[in-house]
Amino acid sequence: MKRDVRILLLGEAQVGKTSLILSLVGEEFPEEVPPRAEEITIPADVTPEKVPTHIVDYSEAEQTDEELHDEIHKANVVCVVYDVSKEVTIEKIWTKWIPLVNGESEQGPRIPIILVGNKSDLRSGSSMEAVLPIMSQFPEIETCVECSAKSLKNVSELFYYAQKAVLHPTAPLYDPEAKQLRPACVQALTRIFRLSDQDLDEALSDEELNAFQKSCFGHPLAPQALEDVKMVVCKHVPGGVRDDRLTLDGFLFLNTLFVQRGRHETTWAILRCFGYSDSLSLTDGFLHPPLSVPPGCTTELNHRGYQFVQRVFEKHDQDRDGALSPAELQSCFSVFPAPPWGPELGYTVRTAPGGKLPLRGFLCQWTLVTYLDVRRCLAHLGYLGYPVLCEQDSQARAITVTREKRLDQEKGQTQRAVLLCRVVGARGAGKSAFLQAFLGRRLEHQVSREPPAAPLAYTIDVVQVNGQEKYLILCEVDADSLLQDSCDAACDVACLLFDGSDPGSFVPCANVYKRHYMDGLTPCLFVSTKADLPEGTVPPGVAPADFCRRHRLAAPVQFSCAGPAQPSPAVFTRLATMAACPHPAHMELQTTSFWFQMTVGAAVAAVAAMLSFSLYRALAKGH
Repeated sequence: MKRDVRILLLGEAQVGKTSLILSLVGEEFPEEVPPRAEEITIPADVTPEKVPTHIVDYSEAEQTDEELHDEIHKANVVCVVYDVSKEVTIEKIWTKWIPLVNGESEQGPRIPIILVGNKSDLRSGSSMEAVLPIMSQFPEIETCVECSAKSLKNVSELFYYAQKAVLHPTAPLYDPEAKQLRPACVQALTRIFRLSDQDLDEALSDEELNAFQKSCFGHPLAPQALEDVKMVVCKHVPGGVRDDRLTLDGFLFLNTLFVQRGRHETTWAILRCFGYSDSLSLTDGFLHPPLSVPPGCTTELNHRGYQFVQRVFEKHDQDRDGALSPAELQSCFSVFPAPPWGPELGYTVRTAPGGKLPLRGFLCQWTLVTYLDVRRCLAHLGYLGYPVLCEQDSQARAITVTREKRLDQEKGQTQRAVLLCRVVGARGAGKSAFLQAFLGRRLEHQVSREPPAAPLAYTIDVVQVNGQEKYLILCEVDADSLLQDSCDAACDVACLLFDGSDPGSFVPCANVYKRHYMDGLTPCLFVSTKADLPEGTVPPGVAPADFCRRHRLAAPVQFSCAGPAQPSPAVFTRLATMAACPHPAHMELQTTSFWFQMTVGAAVAAVAAMLSFSLYRALAKGH
């Protein structure tokens, strides 16, 4: 909704434009009327819609055509004033003023117009019969108000309708020629209906209607009011009420009725509550509320976020089998402009037979999106109606921003629930198979991945670390990319993967380690894949075990996902534990180094003491 309203009054000379403005402000007809009133600003607290309102007068004698066009361009609404006692001023509405206001806007948005019949005190009858043909010809005309600046009749109402035309425009909602809601309005209201239909029975129960009413208007409907609403719908719409519940047809009829009766602010209140702009698209401010993520911090769903997405899952799991079928997932995504998750879902998370998505995989996918692209996650929560359905000011309430990683490193442990592991290796080393094995898939059962639109591939699953559940994200990275460009190498733990049957594949891993991880700030684990194959001949100087020993790293872990048994989860648990407790190996090495130095020092001292004693005995014998 606009933050302020700018109203421009146009019309022939002597129709009373200036008098209307001065009568509104002074609450009495002015004794002396200047050629043109100065721009007036009415504060927000004294206007019905609680927004500042600027009222601008126009005088053909005092202003140039250029100034007039500039004022029209700045106006939010134009009041075309005519004299009800002079037909020539009515004729000028369609021959001069409306073409002047919207003559260049045939294809684009048109400025709303209010027709104002002033000097009604000089005419006994109404001028509406003369202006109705004009109103039917120009859809941008919101309404016509007959008033009198002299008697103050309908003067305040005139400016209220002008405000209303800006803040609650009819044009985006309703087609006056077809006498029905416009397609974009129907689409928006249909989405709102689906979000409010919590049991997916395609009808709103009294409980659902009252929850909707409370969200949009702050209070539920009285029982009798509910019955009256359903009675009106039953009378006019076959099938509008089914089993004492309001259907989508009935819901759309009610909103059509609101607009037709001039209560389109009711429909706008509904639309704006669910985040819609005047163009009937969800606003950027609704989809992307402010959320500050300082460097070194990450984003996770908090308990409110997980509770909400789990309720979404349970709502759409209509057969209660604990997994969403493709049809159920499509139903879940029906409130999005396009499906947010694509075919990569089967590669990224655990799935059930038949391509179904279990709750574990559903929560994992939400966790991944939140971690990788929190802006996208906020939009997804917005499409699902999180702020309205959870009675929160924005979906940012569903997100936790973690503390800086530097603090985790200083304390030697992390409070994060989501941990990132980069799986680095040469081509053919088995990175993709390793990621799929993390999801419990044997080599022969793994999902083939199409060439991705993004250069990186991810898998995510839940891992137990010291009795706590952590989400571990594996990110597949080609070793060459980390050696050739500025590809991001930061992570909570690095898994350096090489093919045990091809020892030459160890060299890129060793080079990546020396370039990015040798400073010891990131825990690292070397993994030798394809352990089911015979080991290859190790070239001189690059033996993995020797390299790890030289750099005080754990010996390479043997891994295979071939064979009849499910891949062992031990290596993934180990990676998650290393990520959750940064530098355990580093700290152990420091301790080992300290005790090693103490032991060596003690041994040297003992040897020196023995030599001193032996020398003393030799000298004594000499005497």
